[in-house]
Amino acid sequence: MAKQPELDDFRVPYFESKKNGKFSLDDFDPAAKPFSTGSKDADRARLSEIGAKLDSLQECLHAQQKRRVLLVLQGMDTSGKDGTIRAVFHEVDPLGLRIVPFKAPTPTELAHDFLWRVHSQAPAAGELTIFNRSHYEDLLVPTVLGALDEDAFDVRCRHIRHFEELLADSCTTIIKCMLHISKDEQRTRLQARIDDPTKHWKFDVSDLDARKHWDQYQVAYRDALAATSTEYAPWYVIPADSKTHRNLMVAELLLRTFEALKLEYPPAKESLKGVVVE
Repeated sequence: MAKQPELDDFRVPYFESKKNGKFSLDDFDPAAKPFSTGSKDADRARLSEIGAKLDSLQECLHAQQKRRVLLVLQGMDTSGKDGTIRAVFHEVDPLGLRIVPFKAPTPTELAHDFLWRVHSQAPAAGELTIFNRSHYEDLLVPTVLGALDEDAFDVRCRHIRHFEELLADSCTTIIKCMLHISKDEQRTRLQARIDDPTKHWKFDVSDLDARKHWDQYQVAYRDALAATSTEYAPWYVIPADSKTHRNLMVAELLLRTFEALKLEYPPAKESLKGVVVE
């Protein structure tokens, strides 16, 4: 009997140096649906079920005001970062939930170290924060464009590991998802945006420029994930050609993460015992 897939089968192993790593994105099929029931309706029903559980767990997180959770979403254009957020957190009360979209750094941000703009956006106590793109943009993009050489790449990876370790030591649980889309599926989604006038606002010519560097981005992602997937901040490769399955897998991963925290509501206040509101 074939082994049933587990979430940790999609966890990236850690190699401090990209020179000795054997991890490859080619080992993961972007079209795979390992956690699907085989029915879109059933998958969506499960997603809704998970959403209700996440809503309750996130409320506990917010009520406790002790722990923090950071979800990092990275991926090529059209891999579905926005769609994942809408689908996975549809049931979650926005209280205690914050979404941070990272775009190209401003001149002020560029005048500081590359993590300067990121640290202030890390989750506060009781908060679930989602990075839509992240500090990894400042590693991937300059590498592909030739602004970072191999040594500078390794230095930034080291700084990222130390930064994420600091967050983890401050009661932040970090989960990082690389939404792994195929080049063919990206073409289909980009063309759909071009063909639909109501989607033109989502399209940028720079998306086509980035697509020309597809192979370089795949190498940069491989090296970045392998060098920064640690015990305290692991990376998971999420097959993303199927939007429904992508959403379900991220939700399952987040649910497991929250359940492992064993969250509880704060103790009842003795001062409120017997109080009657008139």
